[in-house]
Amino acid sequence: MEVKIGVQFAPRELALESAQSPAEVERTVAEALSGRDGVLTLFDEKGRRVIVPIDKLAYVEIAESSPRPVGFTAS
Repeated sequence: MEVKIGVQFAPRELALESAQSPAEVERTVAEALSGRDGVLTLFDEKGRRVIVPIDKLAYVEIAESSPRPVGFTAS
């Protein structure tokens, strides 16, 4: 699943592929917003950690990954 994170005052969004379900990511974001830690922490498919301060969070977009076409196709 693809997750895009908008960060205030950053020219580009953060994008990562996550093995978590959309519901799990949504729950993690909601817990971070209501928690006292002050950070959102997500993990990508390779185990890398992405940490964003909640006060700089602009948006989180959760989308199912679409398979990318490889090579040439005839329509």
